[in-house]
Amino acid sequence: MSAETTTGAGNTAVITPAGSRAAITDWRPEDAAFWEREGARTARRNLTLSIFAEHLGFSVWSLWSVFVLFLGPAYHIDAAGKFFLTMVPTIVGSVLRLPYTFAVARFGGRNWTVFSASLLLVPSILAAVVLKPGVSYSTLMIIAAVAGVGGGNFASSMANINAFYPERLKGAALGLNAGGGNVGVAVVQLLGLLVLATAGVAHPRLLLAVYIPLVVVAALLAALFMNNLTQLRNDKRGMRDATKDAHTWVMSLLYIGTFGSFIGYSFAFGQVLQVQFAQTPRHAADLVWLGPLLGSLIRPVGGALADRVGGAKVTFWNFVAMAACAGLVLAASQGKSLPLFVTGFVLLFAFSGIGNGSTYKMIPAIFRAKSQRAVAAGADPAEAQREARRLAGALIGIAAATGAFGGALVNFAFRESFLTYKSGNAAYIGFIAFYGLCFAVTWAVYLRPGPRRLAGV
Repeated sequence: MSAETTTGAGNTAVITPAGSRAAITDWRPEDAAFWEREGARTARRNLTLSIFAEHLGFSVWSLWSVFVLFLGPAYHIDAAGKFFLTMVPTIVGSVLRLPYTFAVARFGGRNWTVFSASLLLVPSILAAVVLKPGVSYSTLMIIAAVAGVGGGNFASSMANINAFYPERLKGAALGLNAGGGNVGVAVVQLLGLLVLATAGVAHPRLLLAVYIPLVVVAALLAALFMNNLTQLRNDKRGMRDATKDAHTWVMSLLYIGTFGSFIGYSFAFGQVLQVQFAQTPRHAADLVWLGPLLGSLIRPVGGALADRVGGAKVTFWNFVAMAACAGLVLAASQGKSLPLFVTGFVLLFAFSGIGNGSTYKMIPAIFRAKSQRAVAAGADPAEAQREARRLAGALIGIAAATGAFGGALVNFAFRESFLTYKSGNAAYIGFIAFYGLCFAVTWAVYLRPGPRRLAGV
């Protein structure tokens, strides 16, 4: 049975079969009449449930940033081993982001959200079964790696929501989707603090008593109330073409600096507090959630600033600020000042969030500027715009994957620094140098005056 929704003179959106689990066979968000009558309501419903599922994905992905606070002497794991436990899910999550991007068009947004949300049960249940003194380190490594499935949810969620919204609303919708997901990092760390404060360090599995039911609820809600867009198609050629464009690799480098910093520091901050400042698990948990929460909530500010003054300018000065904040952290580390150290790290989280927003805004602006050049050289305007949207979408997928891999590099830097020098100072020096590279590249490619500079980026 099919249901037809009239969207204006001669326009009909076909939904088959009728009902909340329908596959939508004709979706035209740019049609103002359709959007007003039916599209906005459907898109909002899918966005809300997508945010919920993605939020849980980030939380499960980040579980080991909390679990390592509970791994006391009874587990016989040193600081380097704990950094490795947080590095592995970051790597797995970054690798999964590319196939997750393609999965939405292949299997349907609703179907994939149900599957990917349900998949979060695997690392959650495994951890609930084995996380206790006496478990082998290799077993913990395997379960931490499986938690990486939560890192892929961001890519599929963004690809799905991107298809539901018209161009004029994509920025706001994708910003809400990304921010709602990122907050999952802070929420799981706050819940970890609650468990430490009430039940103590011996009960990390209580966290899973919260997340396992929530994952089940998310999968059920997605199955009942989300939709598949049947006309959604993968553009694998677009991904291939984007890899040939130098801007893809420049922006991937910059996104490693912003999102890679956010997710890497989120996973590592609690351990750094324990190792460098001898904080108890409870005291570390008191502080660890502050940065991820601020970095998540401030992300839209980066996008708004980019709209006003240009993404490249915001990104340039943001990396200058991140280098300065990393210098503040280094000074605090050398001076053994915990208040200054926490202040520097919280500021790093804040600027990483602003940079997340500004770099994402740069991507469509780059290809829009290139399309304008092509039109000026005689290309068809409509075709140039389609090509710009195609390559921008592909680049966003690539940047999401490489940015997540940056989180693994952060944890690796901390592991090697503490292993070799017994402090994080070498890692902080590395971060300062990397942020310096990022603001130099931003200026050289997007801000340096010259005939090759892209206008409006």
